[in-house]
Amino acid sequence: MIQSVLITGANAGLGKESARQLASKPGINKIYLSCRNAEKAQLAKAELEQLTGKQIFEILLLDVSDLDSVRNAVKQLPNSVDALIMNAGGTGGKQFNQLNQDGVTQIFAVNLLGHTLLTEELIKANKLTQVALYAGSEAARGVKEMGMKRPDLKTSSVEEFASICNGEFYGKTNDATVPYGPIKYMGALWMSAMARQHPQIRFITMSPGATTGTEGFNTLSPLKQYVMKGMMRLMLLLGKVHKVEVGAKRYVDGLFNNEFKSGGFYASKKGLTGPLGEQGVLFADINNQRFQDNAYQAIQRFIK
Repeated sequence: MIQSVLITGANAGLGKESARQLASKPGINKIYLSCRNAEKAQLAKAELEQLTGKQIFEILLLDVSDLDSVRNAVKQLPNSVDALIMNAGGTGGKQFNQLNQDGVTQIFAVNLLGHTLLTEELIKANKLTQVALYAGSEAARGVKEMGMKRPDLKTSSVEEFASICNGEFYGKTNDATVPYGPIKYMGALWMSAMARQHPQIRFITMSPGATTGTEGFNTLSPLKQYVMKGMMRLMLLLGKVHKVEVGAKRYVDGLFNNEFKSGGFYASKKGLTGPLGEQGVLFADINNQRFQDNAYQAIQRFIK
């Protein structure tokens, strides 16, 4: 039975909505709001307490782009959690393609490297007991509606995956959506590798789908923000995307529904919304264990 959950990026959008929905689940008695900004975290906590009428929210300061912050947060976590939702991510800021001190791009750091270390440190400290859920994306298989191509790997070797980590795979670009798909693809492979390494824990990659009301576009340039948000509003009217409540419910269902099997990657069967489908059935490379292990090994190179 899941009683406690840790959510990264919990002060707004999908993270905060997931916390709100989880609070109504029977048995839930502790939700850790993992945020990098203390002021925003306090505001989110107060709002959630008002919305739910429950005093079960606790703040854990954590910046997934900073590995030292991740390690410190695990040490500061007072108790183990039954479930982890790796929701933090987005487009990595205006300097998304810039390398950080760990040798990876900023967009890779916030979407994958920090969550990799967080998960492994929680397991090492016996502070994660049941489920780890990673925010996947339909971008991992390409999204025609958004002009995002499917990642085109030639060898799927450790070296090629490492080139996704440090940005060499896609080179210089001013468009953060270019690296986003390959990173989310690599994240799904990493989760599958972790599922085989830690069979006592369920590892679920769950896409929230194309969701309005998130902060995912807020770090893009003003022009790109205007274009992307305008496109999302139009697609919502056309029924091709959904609201944040629907995306957050996918997370919650992923935690509680055992029909979502460990190591699986679940996203919309078609487009960006609608019924979920296991992506490994649609794209066989997702289930290739050699690719999974190579992705895992590439990430380990950058964890110091």
